[in-house]
Amino acid sequence: MSKLAEAVIVTAQAMSCSGLSAGRSGNVSARDGARVFITPTGMAYEGLKPEDIVSMALDGSVPPGSRKPSSEWHFHAAIYAARPDIGGIVHTHSNAATALACREEGIPAFHYMVAAAGGADIRCAPYATFGTEALAQYALVALEDRQACLLSHHGVIACGASLEKAYELAWEVETLADQYIRARMLGDVPLLSDDEMAIVLRKFQSYGQQS
Repeated sequence: MSKLAEAVIVTAQAMSCSGLSAGRSGNVSARDGARVFITPTGMAYEGLKPEDIVSMALDGSVPPGSRKPSSEWHFHAAIYAARPDIGGIVHTHSNAATALACREEGIPAFHYMVAAAGGADIRCAPYATFGTEALAQYALVALEDRQACLLSHHGVIACGASLEKAYELAWEVETLADQYIRARMLGDVPLLSDDEMAIVLRKFQSYGQQS
């Protein structure tokens, strides 16, 4: 079994025990060439073993005898098919971000770190029933030129070049959502301009250690 399968388990367990997505909510995947390693549907993450992780093709097919993949495999597969830059996906039902999603709201440019998701805001995709192709297509639109989005009345999708980066971004989105909700409790929240967010996005391209 690929080391990526082990990484999927570690990430899913961290997501659950940290409170980022409690219990069996949410799901995790990582790309390995033309295949995807994804968490199985309906299984508690703390007990997962490498053989429980599903090796899935982008059309959703799995080898005989495999576990059933996450019910959200549609949007995982659709994202990987459309976005060769994505190597890992973390889907959460984190509290603050999901609260905004239940109001059908995204996260605007109230803080420069919103740019960590790749744009001047973090969009909220329209609602569709979980586990459907409709939800996958809404998510793709919301993720255009972005690494993360909210799902209306549902939760969050965070993507990254690696699973580690996707998990880190999932936490960043939750932190931003919490900060935005707190700021709104104090009154109207001024937003950064599109010009300023464009500057931040350019600076992020060379931020940190590049080697």
